[in-house]
Amino acid sequence: MEETISLQDLFKTIRKRLGLIALLTILAITVAGVISFLVLTPVYQTSTEILVNQSPSETGQLTNQNIQTDLQLINTYSGIIKSPAILDQVVEEMDLDMSTAQLTDKITVSNADQSQIVNITVQDEDPAMAVDIANTTASVFENDIQDLMNVDNVTILSPAVMKENPSPVAPNPMLNMAIAAVVGLMLGVGIVFLLEYLDTSIKDQQDIEDILGIPVLGVVSPIIEKAELGPDNKTTSRRRAG
Repeated sequence: MEETISLQDLFKTIRKRLGLIALLTILAITVAGVISFLVLTPVYQTSTEILVNQSPSETGQLTNQNIQTDLQLINTYSGIIKSPAILDQVVEEMDLDMSTAQLTDKITVSNADQSQIVNITVQDEDPAMAVDIANTTASVFENDIQDLMNVDNVTILSPAVMKENPSPVAPNPMLNMAIAAVVGLMLGVGIVFLLEYLDTSIKDQQDIEDILGIPVLGVVSPIIEKAELGPDNKTTSRRRAG
């Protein structure tokens, strides 16, 4: 016989073990909060902007062809910025206690579509160090690109600055706790239905009919104790069978 579960049964199961679901959800939020605030190290982010721009032509104007050439060079410049040719010098100039590969992981180079502005973004556990790396990388690139590609079309547009009260970009405790709440809720609901599935005890008349496949003809009433006065006028009790 095919067993079906109604929506009412689902809600009944959840309501019966609502405390367990709430406990697991709160536990997940607490663990995520403790890890985010006390375990994970804050990471700070800063960026500097460089402008890729050709020098004016003999007529004193920038032509559309020059602009298109700059846009095509930006992808090349992005690769050069993160190349050992640039970052090796950054490590040497700043006397960094890290390899070029480790420095590469801290740097992201990007630019908006059809934009001649390139963003050099740096993430580091020390906000001051992030600012220094971003500015040094931009400065080294501005100087070396003249020799590497025989061009002079790079200018630092906006250097990175140290904010008075920098805020970390990671971790995000609120986001982590929200995700943990969802995971805890799903885990709690899953465990509740698993426990319900593994519970094979008979709880009511409907369970008997479902298991045996036959209707229940009668029910034995519960045994009740009735208080009576004994011969010595003291209260006694007598058990009555149903």
